[in-house]
Amino acid sequence: MLRLLKHAKLVLTDPGGLQKEAFWSQTPCVTLRDSTEWVETVEAGVNQIVGADPDKTAQVIGNVVEKYESIKERFTLNPFGDGRAARRIVKAIESFAHLSP
Repeated sequence: MLRLLKHAKLVLTDPGGLQKEAFWSQTPCVTLRDSTEWVETVEAGVNQIVGADPDKTAQVIGNVVEKYESIKERFTLNPFGDGRAARRIVKAIESFAHLSP
């Protein structure tokens, strides 16, 4: 599944988990629900919520295909952080440990 996501031009889904996997695969997503747990992906412009409206879905798919390159550029902005939180936490704990008697 991850290989398919990585090589897809677009993902249509309703499960929340696949929306985030599409994000990590840098694949634009169209969500066939009225809401999402991953609002960051919508705010980043790489996931669009269309609900169950087939006309809106078709319109959004056309927009994604038309603007594909500019959407792909948006993946350089990662709203989920830089992946270095664990290092920062360890460094903070070590700093604190050196202050303790």
